[in-house]
Order: sequence, then structure tokens, then C-alpha cells
Amino acid sequence: MRKKVAIFGGTFNPVHNGHLRLALDLVQQLGFDEMRLVPCHIPTHRADPGVASARRAQMVTLGIAGNPSLQMDDRELVRGSASYSVDTLSQLRAERGGECSLTLVMGLDAYLGLPQWHRWRELLAFAHLLVVNRPGYQLPAGGELAEFDRIYSAGAEALSAAPAGAVVHLDIRALDISATEIRTLTAAGLSTRFLLPESVRRYIAEQQLYGARDDC
Repeated sequence: MRKKVAIFGGTFNPVHNGHLRLALDLVQQLGFDEMRLVPCHIPTHRADPGVASARRAQMVTLGIAGNPSLQMDDRELVRGSASYSVDTLSQLRAERGGECSLTLVMGLDAYLGLPQWHRWRELLAFAHLLVVNRPGYQLPAGGELAEFDRIYSAGAEALSAAPAGAVVHLDIRALDISATEIRTLTAAGLSTRFLLPESVRRYIAEQQLYGARDDC
């Protein structure tokens, strides 16, 4: 059978239980052989995270420890330049060969901004796009993204049927946790317990990230 590898990128600033539960649900529901969490080194579509990519990668490593379904992939840190998904997918395709199914995971909010991404129309040459639908967001009725979506939309079976080339939309449970909320609580000296893995929470306190002052 065709091997299925998912790529879940983000700043992970910090990684939290919403990220990790979604990643695990996707593995369990869609049968991915690998779910690779790829911390962004230098984001191109948002402000500087304010925390070095090496530290954000360390938090991912801590958060997924003991879960073989999830892997931390540091290729964007090693590359050392601005983080473009098309470069990451091109590199993975070269490594995995032409038959492996690659799938880039993104939320619908990110997908709506796809026309602003670097070489965005080339993404489907290397991978599928798995778009996780989110409350409060919907596709536009017209325009280039609507046309792109109409042409390439397919069911989840496309992820196994071909190595790349489809856009798959998925409704899936998501924990209502945000990294912004965690940073705000931390800066205010309030507890973030149960919002993120305990190992990550302790690392934030030890490193005094996000204005952490003590182990709250």
C-alpha cells in the first residue's frame, strides 16, 4: 500500500493540546503512517514569534515525547532561511520518492490566505492539501481560491489513491485552545495547566518564556 505522510507546520508558539490532539485524531481517522510536526523557522505570513525557533522546536519535542505516532521535523530550522511550504514539500518529495502520499495539513483560516503564499499553485505538484474546517470561516463564493478549490477538491480517499494533487476538506473535533491565550495567561501569572503538556508548561516556566515568572 502507498505510504501516507502528513506535514503539520506552524510556529508552535507554544505547542499545545489543541495541536497535539488534532494531529493524533488525523492519524487515527485517516491512517497516516507518519505525522510530522514542522516548526517554522522564520514565518513569512505573521509577526516574529519572539521565541527562537530552536526553543519552539524543543517544546514540540517535549510535547510529543512517548507518542510514536507524532514526529518533530526540524528541516526548516536546519535550512535556516525564511520558511516556505513549497520548499519543505519539494525537499520531502525528493526524499520520499514519487509514490509516497504527502499531505500538508492546514486550517481553513490559513487556506483562505493561500493566494498570498510563495509559489502557492505549485503546492499540489508535491502534496495534497488537507484543510481542517473551522467555525467562523468559509470559502469565498468567487475568485481564484474558489476556482482552485472547485477544480481540485476531492474526498479523503484521494490521500491514498495518489501521491499528490487533491484538496480535501475535513470536519473534525478541535480543542478550543490558542497559543495566544496561553501566552496571555503566562504573562499575567495565571495557570496554563491542562492547556498544554505538563513538560511544555514546565519548560516555559524554567526558561521564563512569555513573561513567565514562576511555576503557575
